[in-house]
Amino acid sequence: MGTPLAERLRPRNLDEFIGQTHLVGKGAVLRKMIDSGRIPSIIFWGPPGVGKTTLANIIANTLHAPFYKLSAINSGVKDVRDVIEKAKNNRFFETAAPILFIDEIHRFSKSQQDSLLHAVETGIITLIGATTENPSFEVIRPLLSRCQVYVLKPMDVKDLQVLMERALTEDDILRGKEIEIEETDALFRFSGGDARKLLNILELVIAAEETGGRIVITDKGVTERLQENPAAYDKGGEMHYDIISAFIKSIRGSDPDAAVYWLARMVAGGEDPKFIARRLVISAAEDIGLANPNALLLANACFDTLQKIGWPEGRIVLAQTAIYLATSPKSNSAYLAIDGAISKVEQTGNLPVPLHLRNAPTSLMKELDYGKAYKYSHDYENNFVKQEYLPRELQNSTFWHAQSNPSEAKMKELMKRLWEDKK
Repeated sequence: MGTPLAERLRPRNLDEFIGQTHLVGKGAVLRKMIDSGRIPSIIFWGPPGVGKTTLANIIANTLHAPFYKLSAINSGVKDVRDVIEKAKNNRFFETAAPILFIDEIHRFSKSQQDSLLHAVETGIITLIGATTENPSFEVIRPLLSRCQVYVLKPMDVKDLQVLMERALTEDDILRGKEIEIEETDALFRFSGGDARKLLNILELVIAAEETGGRIVITDKGVTERLQENPAAYDKGGEMHYDIISAFIKSIRGSDPDAAVYWLARMVAGGEDPKFIARRLVISAAEDIGLANPNALLLANACFDTLQKIGWPEGRIVLAQTAIYLATSPKSNSAYLAIDGAISKVEQTGNLPVPLHLRNAPTSLMKELDYGKAYKYSHDYENNFVKQEYLPRELQNSTFWHAQSNPSEAKMKELMKRLWEDKK
């Protein structure tokens, strides 16, 4: 089998690169850095097929820097250390630091990410990580603080049009064929802003329609070919996001049958089980919440069990958890409470901690009344005593509002009894 079209058309420099003009267009921030010959460690965050790997290659070529590549799926701490050792030996005075590109860096464990820290801090390597997941949640804080995060966007229709025309006119194989693109809606819709997916679909349709004569591409033809193709579920593409969205919304909507159906679609498509389990943990906290606190325990147990028993038995654990979450009462009161509190912090800034709540580890702090007049709840009847816990400016503010379910009704009743009219 020959080289895929997406690989044959991979850009070699920024002038050939399509899209992401906010980063690499004329005068854009990343373009300026690359042109200057010096770049910081970077994390590219964005959906699949938008150029994260290509940009890393272009940066290395432009800077004439040694380039090492690891995939988080099959690399361990030893692989990271081996590459760092090679990078040390390849670093010459006044030359650009070797670049280490890590694809799917969100799949690196904490210990794997820790093993990168010293080399990044000391400039032994320039790290370029690529992730489809929010790095704020998936990359350890010390590493994240040493990297610039750049968000890459899905390609728009204009970008996809340029890419398609380039494929038809510049690719050595396709330009020798008589190809007419009669309609583009299906091509662009199924690609979902993913350049690689567009080129894969184009190559698939052309191969299927090829008879030695003129090839006409229509919306109907594209749709039929993709429906026939068992690889239509792309766990890195748009359908990946659509199906996980349908799965979570089915759980939120208390439909266990739909939840199991979308789970089956992901299982059949080869989705990463840990990705599904992570979403179940989030759903347990966000959508079920305090209406059934056991949901979060079960979702965490599901995640742990998956790692212990693996696949294919893990599908049963995922199904059990999905059904339990879908059939649980729902509440997003914790989600609304923390968002409300964060909004208030943004409005009011760093309000001082009341003196009676402050820690007083030194005699000077005690003289300044730190901790004075604090009432220790366990010294009082029912382990409770009224006192103010919020900054003076926010007294009587309420962030958590109980919702209508038996679990929160009990919590609300207890708070009302303790605080009377305050809560």
